[in-house]
Amino acid sequence: MKVAQIVEQLKQQQVVAYPTEAVFGLGCDPRSESAVKKLLILKQRPVEKGLILVAHKLELLLPFINTQQLHDQHWDLITAHYDRPITWVVPANQDTPKFITGQFSSLAVRLCTHPAVAQICEQTGFAITSTSANLSGHPPCKTAQEVRSQFGKFFPALDMPVGNAINPSEIRDIFTQQIFRQG
Repeated sequence: MKVAQIVEQLKQQQVVAYPTEAVFGLGCDPRSESAVKKLLILKQRPVEKGLILVAHKLELLLPFINTQQLHDQHWDLITAHYDRPITWVVPANQDTPKFITGQFSSLAVRLCTHPAVAQICEQTGFAITSTSANLSGHPPCKTAQEVRSQFGKFFPALDMPVGNAINPSEIRDIFTQQIFRQG
């Protein structure tokens, strides 16, 4: 599929697959509870775990973040360029739905420079969820064809390559720098 088709699917509250820095992600509109529920069922992922949100620019992530708890040094960490993808666990805005944060009062966010994410977010005007595109017990998909092999030949997957990162994003706490997942 092409970007315009993926964007249309997202606007219709559907789940799509798109390339990120290292693997394909499953994404949907994080403001849509029905879309997120579809994603969680598809992934067989409990809502309590929460989801990562990605966007190409900070403005799209801000509505979900409790900005009052962050200071300049935190924003510097979130917006810095790294040699590998880093997802930051930040305080969630009180209006951020529990179907995104799960059991937490925090939220995982990543500024993603992958061209696919940038094009999707630019054309939809919103951040998207990001969880690895794979069925439980299978390795994350690295191509659109692998996505279709696992999720069905008509699953909406963007036909673009993943980035050059070797591993999925590292996940770190914005305040303590604690690593929750090695990158």
